[in-house]
Amino acid sequence: MFTYADIILPVFFGNTYTYKVPLEWQNTNLIGIRVLVQFGAKKVYTGIVKNMHNNAPEAYSTKDIIEVLDVFPFVNNLQLEFIERISTYYICNQGDVLNITLPSGFKLSSESIIQINPSFTEDLNIELNEIECQVIDELRLKEHILISDLQKLINQKSTHKLIASLIDKRAILLLEHVKDKYTPLVVKKIKLNDEFSSNEALSGLMNSLSKTPLQQDVFMKYLHIERQNTKQANTFKGISKKELENVSPSSLKTLIKNKVFVEVEEVISRVAVSDDYRPEFYPTLSPIQTDALQSINNQLLQKDALLFHGITGSGKTEIYISLIKQTLEAGNQALLLLPEIALTTQIVNRLTPYFGNSMAIYHSKFSDHERAEVYEGVLKGKFNFVVGVRSSIFLPFENLGLIIIDEEHESSYKQNDPSPRYHARETALMLAQLHKAKVVLGSATPSIESYYLATVAKRWGYVFLNQRFGNAELPEIFTINTAEETRNKTMKGEFASVVLEKLQAVKDAKQQSILFQNRRGYSPCIQCDDCQWIPYCKSCDVRLTYHLGAQEMRCHYCGYHEKVSKNCQTCGSPRLRTIGTGTQKVEDELSIHLPDLRLKRMDLDTTRSKNAYQQIIQAFEDQEIDVLIGTQMITKGLDFENVSYVLVIDADHLLHFPDFRAQERTFQLITQVSGRAGRGNEKGLVHIQTKEPQRQIFKHIINYDYTTFFEEEIKERELFSYPPFVRLIKITFKANSRETSIKVANLFKEALSSSLGNRVLGPEAPGIERVRDMYLQNLMIKLDRTGMNIAAIKEHIRTANIKVNQIYPRVQIHIDVDPA
Repeated sequence: MFTYADIILPVFFGNTYTYKVPLEWQNTNLIGIRVLVQFGAKKVYTGIVKNMHNNAPEAYSTKDIIEVLDVFPFVNNLQLEFIERISTYYICNQGDVLNITLPSGFKLSSESIIQINPSFTEDLNIELNEIECQVIDELRLKEHILISDLQKLINQKSTHKLIASLIDKRAILLLEHVKDKYTPLVVKKIKLNDEFSSNEALSGLMNSLSKTPLQQDVFMKYLHIERQNTKQANTFKGISKKELENVSPSSLKTLIKNKVFVEVEEVISRVAVSDDYRPEFYPTLSPIQTDALQSINNQLLQKDALLFHGITGSGKTEIYISLIKQTLEAGNQALLLLPEIALTTQIVNRLTPYFGNSMAIYHSKFSDHERAEVYEGVLKGKFNFVVGVRSSIFLPFENLGLIIIDEEHESSYKQNDPSPRYHARETALMLAQLHKAKVVLGSATPSIESYYLATVAKRWGYVFLNQRFGNAELPEIFTINTAEETRNKTMKGEFASVVLEKLQAVKDAKQQSILFQNRRGYSPCIQCDDCQWIPYCKSCDVRLTYHLGAQEMRCHYCGYHEKVSKNCQTCGSPRLRTIGTGTQKVEDELSIHLPDLRLKRMDLDTTRSKNAYQQIIQAFEDQEIDVLIGTQMITKGLDFENVSYVLVIDADHLLHFPDFRAQERTFQLITQVSGRAGRGNEKGLVHIQTKEPQRQIFKHIINYDYTTFFEEEIKERELFSYPPFVRLIKITFKANSRETSIKVANLFKEALSSSLGNRVLGPEAPGIERVRDMYLQNLMIKLDRTGMNIAAIKEHIRTANIKVNQIYPRVQIHIDVDPA
């Protein structure tokens, strides 16, 4: 018998809170079960029971658990341990982790309600005005009224004064009404009554309906649809009324009334993939793929993780399918992580024939209801294989056997906000350790850290697949010196003349092209030719980006936007011009130079809707698009057989980014987007436009020489103490004044100086010091990977965070372990 429970709440402070267990639940194991509790004066939250005991807390008096929501655990023991590990590693609260673990559909919400105060009677001679009397009369008819319904009742948006007056007169109570967000999708169907399912009964029914032609017509159409759907004789699952088009409604009603048809309700899955699959057929591997698979299996007998380094187009996905098949046949679950939602469309299409509806998809474009159904499906064992983005590592796996991290080098595996600021690669390794599962990290351009751990430190296995599938050749890569082209006046806007000729030739050959520009919008900024004025965001220290279609200038940090000025806001001059190039400008210019090309843009602006990725990718696969223009989302593992030409429009923009990973990311992005070309029968061609073609990194890219690039880069990292030789922790302070942010950052640094000394660098302002009217300061902590008690240091940082936050509660402090 346990009288108290420690509960994790999805709030952004604290780890667990102790509540009293009601007597009827004290003999029940509630660990992992959702419970409803009151937190603070009014708020009601869904929490997860982490522990049960008999120790009353000394610091505060306990409240009772309001309600137990589940019969079986909703979060398993491995998840609870996983939540704690992430909280410890990323120096955040367990509530932060729970908040992203549970889909919103399973977190009950509360809405304020009013009800009559039981002690209120008209005998008290309390004076009520006309509206107050109206409210009390309504409450006598109803148990309670939602605030939203009260607004409609009195026809006023603001109810604050009315409620305050009624509370002051002790006429009503203000409470929180709790409602469940998740509801299954139920479809009403009509179905043939079971008593007519035999051949004899069916024959007799058809004879009797011959006297009523309209009813017979309805019945025959029903039979036709059922047999098309089920393809089995005398199997009747039911169909929706919408499927019975152009039939007599009254005849249908009569058939239901006479109990020929019965009306049934069916719970429909929102996330079903396909019933049409043949799992006995799996892809045939080439000899080199077979060798790679064998090597992966052999090395995973000795190692828990392995880096699978396969060049672009080498057929890594087919090997993934074989590894997943092996895992499922052994009775274990598998997880395939992808860096971008855009990738799920193509990969799901390729995986569906092998795994069908035993496979679930999980990503942020899904609705709350869809994510809730996937979570519940994994919990109940319906799905044993999940394809998803980084958040899918929080699903309730019971016996995970394999995690594949495709494109493991991608920065989108890192969550920057809100907390926990986790990296899916690191957390997947933690998760695999808990399940005793294996991890395969795949990439054509591995991260420096992963390649180091696999080939130098030898902590992971390593398999290299250096041949394209089907003997397709890697594309040839050439640089175009745009500085020289500009001097020779052969540039046409953003394009060298040879580029436009090539794009037209590719179109004429019925092939396709991809253009990569890693900036969205029309132009990074607008500038006055007379006084050099540039419009900046009012809330952030960034220039506004010009978007042609909406005729707006937008801030990509806070969302602020304003109409494009016709005149300079400083000197009044009408001579305004755009500076720089975004994807929108590339599309606009190219349509002028080559109007016959069918163009499509794929960036954040064109893929906001749920199915936008899928629609663009499908149109490109169906060759309805000649040229796909996009940001880095088009570099991530997409597979198009008809692409023979790729253009990198501005490689210098990638290189000049102020980050120690700039060279690495440039190599990865250009190599990855180059790999989209030449996957079919045609050999691919890649052009890189740059003002600095002499740079060493372009030679490595042209020669596909990752090894030499790594050797040069790793020396730089060691010389200047960057990962993988140190661990980084970045602490960001956000305050409403520069002085306060600097003051708090220095206070935090002092709190750490006794244990870390000169390992704490800063504080200093980031490149963009003000975002959303908050001033930023950063501290950077460098920790040696050996000889230091990292866990103790992180606990010291956590303690300092709590102390400083108590002094300056309005200053936001963000701790980022292993910043990307």
